[in-house]
Amino acid sequence: MLYVFCEKNEYGRGCSEMKYLVIGSGGREHALAWKLGTEDRGNDVYVLPGNGGIAPEKRVDIPVGNVQAIAEWCAESRVDLVVIGPEAPLADGIVDFLSKKKIPVFGPHREAARLESSKLFAKRVMLEYGVPTATHQEFTNRDSLIRYVSQTTRFPLVIKLDGLAAGKGVCVASSRDEALSFINAAIPEGAPAFTEEFIDGEEASVLCISDGEHFITLSPAQDHKRAFDGDRGPNTGGMGAYAPAPVMTAERITLVQNRILAPTIAGMSKRGTPFRGVLYAGIIIHGDDISVLEFNVRFGDPEAQVIIPLLNESLGSLLEASLSGTLQSRLAHVSNLHALTVVMASAGYPGAYERGKLITGLDRVGEGAIVFHAGTSFRDGSYYTNGGRVLNVTAVGATLQEARDKAYAAAELISFDGAFYRKDIGHRALRSSTRG
Repeated sequence: MLYVFCEKNEYGRGCSEMKYLVIGSGGREHALAWKLGTEDRGNDVYVLPGNGGIAPEKRVDIPVGNVQAIAEWCAESRVDLVVIGPEAPLADGIVDFLSKKKIPVFGPHREAARLESSKLFAKRVMLEYGVPTATHQEFTNRDSLIRYVSQTTRFPLVIKLDGLAAGKGVCVASSRDEALSFINAAIPEGAPAFTEEFIDGEEASVLCISDGEHFITLSPAQDHKRAFDGDRGPNTGGMGAYAPAPVMTAERITLVQNRILAPTIAGMSKRGTPFRGVLYAGIIIHGDDISVLEFNVRFGDPEAQVIIPLLNESLGSLLEASLSGTLQSRLAHVSNLHALTVVMASAGYPGAYERGKLITGLDRVGEGAIVFHAGTSFRDGSYYTNGGRVLNVTAVGATLQEARDKAYAAAELISFDGAFYRKDIGHRALRSSTRG
């Protein structure tokens, strides 16, 4: 279904007076709401279910899985556009459901969202349409995978769970013992999985907004998955990010557009499942070669927290153009500044952690930084921890070093019991610039 957004929508509001509902509760959703809410004074932005950083009157207390209640709230509240943040509702078909209810919603339909919800499906699409990716071997159950790992001598070895795993369904095992430990801990019996050739190189994230045919490429970013400095420790949902990533030169961005984004979007259209939404290509660069590690079908978290502040055009207009099929392929209009975000996490993350720790110092953060809330709650005038990744401290600067200095200066003002964060976000780009 395509939607046409005109000078006046069906509720009599102008295009500069949109009512949005952002679905999700993390830092990505806070960043989306912040951008949409600051683009025009007439915009009215709500977040479902939101977090402590969202004003109580702008939070919608409905479970993300209750799509019928969400549809009813949207109809009663006369919402102009629903924006889906996390991957799980997309995989569950929330876009299909709301579209059938004639509610405009930004994000891919369930079949297109399989590019993320099934890594094996994504592999098959890439192979079918000539998108560069590592060779892989599929396993239908854990026992067959264990047998293979017990016999192979190819290490490092990449092991991936087929389905969604909140960014933690991947292991780069340097030894047989590490591989077997991951399989026993992370892969349920009967769950499909696969191994993948290890490619040594530098990772980057290239996101685009697509209308099913054309796409707008956003500023390239680089995430930091490991929990601790020096890229050590377990994988997480992301401990920080920066943009633009200098490893993504203009030539490499063009290569990603031509060899990865364009053929994937065209291929999905040929399959009868056009991709409308955010297509996120997690890539690895090895010499002159660029390969896809994975696709996501939504804004990254924490990549969104650095990409969105650099966007120098209306995000709302881009989302609306995606739905109406009126995008024209190009690079997004972005500032010539740099952005960096530091994730402040709870002790124990990505494992078990405690909630309910008082957060102090937020009132001391000045205009030099933006704090996007993720796992927080607000009660009795105070903020408390309510998740593993608690806050995203983001700053923008004329250089990456300036953005980094501002972000860390702000993070040092904030505290809660057990708080930790990486001290080396942006280290690859800063090291490269020093060498240069």
